[in-house]
Amino acid sequence: MFEARLVEGRVFKQLIEAIKDLVQDANIDCSEDELSIQAMDSSHVSLVQVNLQSTAFDHYRCDRAISLGFNSANMSKILKCAGNDDSITLKAEDSADSLTLMFESQGQERIADFELKLMDIDAEPLGIPDTTYKTTIRLPSGEFQRIIRDLQVLGDTCVISCTKEGVRFSVQGDLGTGNVLLKANAGEKESDNVIIDMEEPVELTFALRYLNFFTKATTLGGTVILSMSPDVPIVVEYPIGDAGHIKFYLAPKIDE
Repeated sequence: MFEARLVEGRVFKQLIEAIKDLVQDANIDCSEDELSIQAMDSSHVSLVQVNLQSTAFDHYRCDRAISLGFNSANMSKILKCAGNDDSITLKAEDSADSLTLMFESQGQERIADFELKLMDIDAEPLGIPDTTYKTTIRLPSGEFQRIIRDLQVLGDTCVISCTKEGVRFSVQGDLGTGNVLLKANAGEKESDNVIIDMEEPVELTFALRYLNFFTKATTLGGTVILSMSPDVPIVVEYPIGDAGHIKFYLAPKIDE
């Protein structure tokens, strides 16, 4: 039996919204101490990994490890029925072919329950290598979203380069070129800070289309962490409070 109740149900809604344009079908893997999702997009360019610790839930029970295969578009449709302030309870029997989602309003004057048919998805767990990144950049998630949105108007690939000067996002397209430079700064509000931890300068090129998909997770928190090293995928991580994270991995474009 698996049962998990999230008082801040909107977190789960936002997680599914953040991945649904990238990933069609995926498994929610439940173990006794966490709930996780790991899947590649259909073109195998990017990977998404979600982790929510059992401590993120105010009630969490998982008698044995279970994989719940779902279609993200269908899940999203059901989650649209939940109010932003509703708590969400997920329930499934051990050999279930459906997942029960229960939405309760704050005063419990409205309780809705839905069943989502589960799918049998044969997904190999993808071994993500432990990489020590040469550069990590912490910046406000809203700022990152704005930069990606602005640059997408000009072209379809973005060069992210990090030097002593700061982190630079550049695009070249038929319309023209654009550059945004963010310098490291530590202000009074932690959420507005740009923190750059750099061992060596790094410059990589990425498809803006995917970076734009990743920024759908902006609503999950005020900070985004970019981890980069030469010739390895970038990691775009959105921490979800102290209880988990969503990470996107995107391979850099290699010059032909």
